[in-house]
Amino acid sequence: MNEDEIQLRRRENEEQATASRARILGLPYLDTRKFEDTIPLVPNLLDKTQMHKDYVIPLQKGNSEDPYQFMVTSQTPRSCLDKLREEYNTNGSHAEFYLISGSAYKKFILRYDPPREVKYEDIRIAKEGDSETIAEVSKILNSVGTDKVFDFLLDQADKLQASDIHIENLRDTIRIRMRVDGILHPVANIDRDRYRIFMGELSSRANISTASKEPQSGHMQKDVYINGASHLLNIRVETVPTMYGQDAVLRLFNFDESLLNLDLLGLTDDERAEINEVVSHPRGLVLMVGPTGSGKSTTLYSIINALNTTDRKIITLEDPIEYGIPGISQIPINTTEGQSFGEGLRSVLRLDPDVVMVGEIRDADTARTAIQASITGHLVLSSFHANSTSAAFSRMIDLIGVNPIFSSSIRLVMAQRLVRKLADNKEEYTPDEATKNYIREVLQGVPAEKLPEGFNPDDFKLYRPVISDKYPFGYSGRTVIMEQLLVSEDIQAYIRGDVKEINTEAIENTAKKNGLITLEQKGIIAALRGNTTLEEVSRVI
Repeated sequence: MNEDEIQLRRRENEEQATASRARILGLPYLDTRKFEDTIPLVPNLLDKTQMHKDYVIPLQKGNSEDPYQFMVTSQTPRSCLDKLREEYNTNGSHAEFYLISGSAYKKFILRYDPPREVKYEDIRIAKEGDSETIAEVSKILNSVGTDKVFDFLLDQADKLQASDIHIENLRDTIRIRMRVDGILHPVANIDRDRYRIFMGELSSRANISTASKEPQSGHMQKDVYINGASHLLNIRVETVPTMYGQDAVLRLFNFDESLLNLDLLGLTDDERAEINEVVSHPRGLVLMVGPTGSGKSTTLYSIINALNTTDRKIITLEDPIEYGIPGISQIPINTTEGQSFGEGLRSVLRLDPDVVMVGEIRDADTARTAIQASITGHLVLSSFHANSTSAAFSRMIDLIGVNPIFSSSIRLVMAQRLVRKLADNKEEYTPDEATKNYIREVLQGVPAEKLPEGFNPDDFKLYRPVISDKYPFGYSGRTVIMEQLLVSEDIQAYIRGDVKEINTEAIENTAKKNGLITLEQKGIIAALRGNTTLEEVSRVI
């Protein structure tokens, strides 16, 4: 069978499937193969944009005696048919619809609108109270063809360097918001017809059920092309049923292995040296703490990437796997289906790994197994939910009790936040006296060599953002604020139970005496250096 015969057979199968679909939809089926290349076109009845957007083709212009006729496909929204009926059921005429195949539609649309690249304007993030931009972006998203709108939204979010897309059902519209540099911004309010398109794409790509009454998790990937270059976008999908439909949050991970690099995290030389010292040892437990969205995963992956050499066996347990790294054995742990990190960790220890990363310590069993692994010749890295390094110790003690083995296994706890970084066109100003007093009080006891060079507590400046076309919010990207607590003998005393008063404040005061610089202190130092603003530090830390 030659290529022409194959194409004819495919078209025949498609037409048969369309005829069956027409019976289900209650529409008359139309086989256009005999006339699709020769029938005269009907000019000035439908806009080309609508033909592309709604997959509809005019067949006959009606009058008082003859009906208006339109060819539609299975992708044509029901609202389009309703709108055309309402518009053309006048003056004694009415609208009729015929279902045609996708191939037939392509033939007609190429005659009405010869091949050209459809370009849409880029999405812009609206400033606070800027309803005009939201209306403008809403119009763009509502105009993009149904087969392109989902990918267009993903491409635009990636171009804006958004970390999340929020698709939220309101009573009359769908609200789209994006998180850029840690801040959630309204982007658009789009037609409810688009909701069906988005959920249909999530259903097929991320294995999400559109009919589920329970929260769901999924994962998908997309190749993004910008300026001739491409990269892989990993997308974690979470949905939850609400009053008006399923809301979805898409977490975007721009997978570029070269970005998983400790040198790119903005750490100081001292912070980097402490990490290098701890992870260079063959055993021990390293914890990364902080809230969701604080960059814990990126830092852990960067450490793993630095350790990824041919002489080390590295295994990770993740829920879900956010980045795929060559040379590392990555194991998904589906906790929603009853799997646990503790069971997974016990299994992988039989594989004789040198380094193990546990996605998160959530229970006493996982904590004890991780501790046991860290004292038997394994370097164990994990994340843990706590507000600060000191709080991590008191919370871990609450979880597993006073534990001498824990005291000898834990080597380093890191807490971090991500704050927005000021753009280069920042503005210097002198803070008021109350602000100065607050900064002096917080920085009390911090060694002079840790403060900005030339810092004078009686006369210092802060910085604020300057809004411009290039930087509409005055910020550009985010930077890490990290608190590192190296476990000393004094800290071990709390874990062993040698000290009766075990609470976050007592542990932090002891750590400060041993050189700990807290998140708040690190944030203020970053503000004094002009990396960020005091307001941003207050918001995040």
